[in-house]
Parts: sequence; C-alpha cells; structure tokens
Amino acid sequence: MKINGTDYQTIWFDKEKKVVKIIDQTKLPHQFTIKDLKTVDDAINAIKTMEVRGAPLIGATAAYGLVLAVIENSDQSFLKKSSENLIISRPTAINLKWAVDRMMNKLSGINNDKIFEIALNEAKDICQEDIKFCENIGLNGLKIIEEIYSKKKNTVNILTHCNAGWLATINWGTATSPIYQAHKKGIPVHVWADETRPRNQGANLTSYELNEEGIKNTIIADNTGGILMQRGEVDMCIVGTDRTLANGDVCNKVGTYLKALAAHDNNIPFYVALPSSTIDWNIKDHKDIPIEDRNSEELSHIEGIDEKGNIKKIQIYPKKSKAMNLAFDVTPAKYVTGLITEKGVCEASTEGLRKLFK
Repeated sequence: MKINGTDYQTIWFDKEKKVVKIIDQTKLPHQFTIKDLKTVDDAINAIKTMEVRGAPLIGATAAYGLVLAVIENSDQSFLKKSSENLIISRPTAINLKWAVDRMMNKLSGINNDKIFEIALNEAKDICQEDIKFCENIGLNGLKIIEEIYSKKKNTVNILTHCNAGWLATINWGTATSPIYQAHKKGIPVHVWADETRPRNQGANLTSYELNEEGIKNTIIADNTGGILMQRGEVDMCIVGTDRTLANGDVCNKVGTYLKALAAHDNNIPFYVALPSSTIDWNIKDHKDIPIEDRNSEELSHIEGIDEKGNIKKIQIYPKKSKAMNLAFDVTPAKYVTGLITEKGVCEASTEGLRKLFK
C-alpha cells in the first residue's frame, strides 16, 4: 500500500545489513520513520512498545525476531529462550505464538550453517502467506459490499474499530482489505473510523492509511457509532481480531463488543475479518483468553504534535486518579454476522469454521 505515493510493506529484511526494517507506528501520523531492528531484543521491544502492532504483523515481527536471534547466536538454548521471550511480549494476539511455534518447528535441531537461510526463508514465507491471505479476505469481503451497493446504489458507509488495516498486517489489512478492493473496483465507500482510545489507532493509523489511498473517511469518537447506526448512517461494520476461538467468539480491541451490541440492536451486519493464523483452535472458553492489561499511562497521557512540529506527551487526568487499561474485549459469536477469511465467509460458529477449515 502507499505512503506519500510510494508502495511499502510494514516489515522487510535487509539482507546486506542483516537488519529487519519496520515502519515505527508510534510516530504515525505525524512522522514517517523507518527503524532498524538489529537484535531479537529489538524485536521484542518493538512488539511491547507497539512500534509494530496488529496480530498478523506482530507474528511476522516475531518470526523475523528469531532470524535476528539466529544471527546473534544460533545455539538451540538461545533460540528457545528467545522464543519464550517473544511469546510473552504481548499475550493476547494468537498470531505471535503461532509464528514463533512455526519458526521453532523449522529451527529445532538445526546446528549447521544453513540455519540462517532456513530461518529467513520461513519468516519470508509467513509474510508472503499473510499478504495473500489478506488479499483473499478482501476479495471475499468485496462480495458483501457489492451486495449492499447493488441495493443502495450510492455510497456504502462502513464503520470500523481500531486499526485492522495494512499497517496491522504486511499488506492489504484484514478489515480494510474489502474496502480497498471495493475502492479499486470503483464502488463509492466511506469509512467511519472510531478514534479508538487510548492509543487512537483508528485516528492515527486507519484514517491515515485511508487518506493515503484516497478513500473518504471520517474520524468519530468511540461512543458515536451507536447514534450513527440509529440514524441509518452505517450500512455495515467490519473489524479485525487478535484471537478468534473455534466457536466463533472474537477477541479484539476493547470497545469492539459495544459496537457489536449497537449493530445487533439496529439490525446492521457486523463482520469480522481474519486470516486463519488468528484462529485459536485450543481455547474453548473466552474467559481463558489472556487479556492484556497495559500501562495506565496510555490513558492518563496523550501524544500529539505541537505548532513547531514536535511530538509531545501531556497528562490529561488528575494526578491522583487511578486508571485501568484493558486492551481487549470479547464479542460473543451470536453478535457476529459472519467471519471473512482467506477461504471464504462463514458463520461465526464451530460448524461454520469447520466447513472452511477441515
């Protein structure tokens, strides 16, 4: 996808310098910065501090983190410890563990000079698969937008929460991929982008990337979606997910559940877009999903750009006030109209997923 008219992916490997290149998303939308990750600890820090974020991109960063670990020390004990540290860097997104396990399955027991090429090729494969999966998610979701447009005959208004765009994946995105495909086909679309407090990924990232692609969008406060639905100004909702259980329950950025409730009350279709790497086939009860409880400073402080172009952080809460910063919530399957995957669209249920993923 494009930034300032130039095509980028969110992560890539510089084989000459043997570093991983990322777009530092903590600086967006005010500064576009490409950062080098030189060690596995750099990769862990990038995941923890959300320089990279979004379940698929976190997984890819972890995969490349193990490539960097191999460069540092290809000893099996070092790789095992590095893999464990990567997995705990952000607990909720299942893609992280999925990618680390996949890499370690390739690297375990390898003690020769081919280990670097094996690691690098597997990390690249993970990235290329994600690009293809996300493109297919877009093509499958496009059919839903086309159906709405065929009945409406004018702009399709889509509400999304957080950022499940190309900045959360390697390219295309999950929730945004059908939007990009619709735009590419000439269907007029407009996106309501939830601001998504506390880190404002909807405002800082979703709106930013849609602007770069020339797609009309409007940033709204997180609590505005309900009244827009009541007014008939939302045709459908599409969100991403950090972990979807085999029964169709969806764990996504906190606030997703409330949007699903509002959509259900107003008979508005609520879709979740995801690659199969985001499905957790093991956890049976959503109460067992580890919900990340992040630093309360993300709530009490906010970042912005001043008149001199400097990014600054300021405190907005009373100093004595406490804050809780749960990063995710769970939307029960009964409120999800359908899951948009690389293999097609299915019902959010055990039966629905089994039909696509035998």
